[in-house]
Amino acid sequence: MKKQALLQEYNLNGLKLPNRVAMAPMTRSRATNDAKKATAEMEGEYYSQRFSAGLLITEGSPVSKEAVGYVNVPGIYTQEQTEAWKEVTQKVHEAEGRIFIQLWHVGRISHPDFHEGKKPLAPSAINSNTKSYTPDGFKDTVTPKEMSLEDIKRTIQDFANAGKNAMEAGFDGVEIHSSNGYLFHQFFNNHSNTREDEYGGSIEKRAKFLFDVIDAMKEVMPEQKIGLRLNPSLHGIFGMEMDEETIPTFDYIVSKLNDYDLAYLHLSEPFNDVSDVPYAVKEIAKHYRPLYKGTLMINAGFDQEKGNQVIEEGNADLVAYGKPYISNPDLVERFEKGIALSDWGEDTFYVPGKKGYLDYEIKAR
Repeated sequence: MKKQALLQEYNLNGLKLPNRVAMAPMTRSRATNDAKKATAEMEGEYYSQRFSAGLLITEGSPVSKEAVGYVNVPGIYTQEQTEAWKEVTQKVHEAEGRIFIQLWHVGRISHPDFHEGKKPLAPSAINSNTKSYTPDGFKDTVTPKEMSLEDIKRTIQDFANAGKNAMEAGFDGVEIHSSNGYLFHQFFNNHSNTREDEYGGSIEKRAKFLFDVIDAMKEVMPEQKIGLRLNPSLHGIFGMEMDEETIPTFDYIVSKLNDYDLAYLHLSEPFNDVSDVPYAVKEIAKHYRPLYKGTLMINAGFDQEKGNQVIEEGNADLVAYGKPYISNPDLVERFEKGIALSDWGEDTFYVPGKKGYLDYEIKAR
């Protein structure tokens, strides 16, 4: 009997995956220590429990102190953090899993509480008018500091350093979080980027920051180990608003990515209903599969049936699952054996401790 599409092997630019199921990056806020480092007891156990995924992608990991915008997220910018991640990758590899780390900078979705009272950095001084989850709970975002060219240059180097640290920590690769209304997305968007220098104005200039980061990172790590995530039809979330240039901007970015030999491109279907948004692409995988020649990963709202279908139709190579992986560490085995999925508890998504993190039942192994 032919294996279902999700369970077929895949060659990820040299990394052999036993199946096409990826665990999507999800913030879980368990790094409660002062050093903001991952630990073998928490993150190590969490990811190694889910070893059977074709690919594990970690929660977003800040590339610098300036990049932080959420509580208790483990960083990848100090030596202590790098050493801690080594224990995590070791546990995953001992279980014969494969793991990428997502590199993160939230930009204007941060708050001065994270930066000793200083304003967070962003392409332009435009408030997202949303909420930031601080150590004291949700607070209104503020008008950020427009990044100087020096700030941009330093941030590019922060991503390169994080990529180098990720290789030292034993990760199989990295995913640049250039999505979901965070720093890169803020550069892409006309409503959050009103710069008039080399990083703003035209589509090419608004995309320049991303390609400068990729170019810097491939100097310190293999290009084939770099992936990135995009969310073209994000609208009405974190202050992101679409206009007539939004999709042409992403079309340009995706087409230009063909000039690189990357691990993959990770795309998200719309997070919310965009049927009334005239500029939105409603079916992301179908739109971008013809444009991108490399490995395409898709996520957002997929169940087992839809995951198999999108691969069978040739519109994606890999499917990333988020919330189902929170409550089903053995998701691949459940897909294989036809075992019903367990429900997740949203009240424990971001709280400290093992409850709702390490205590979901593993039934299918």
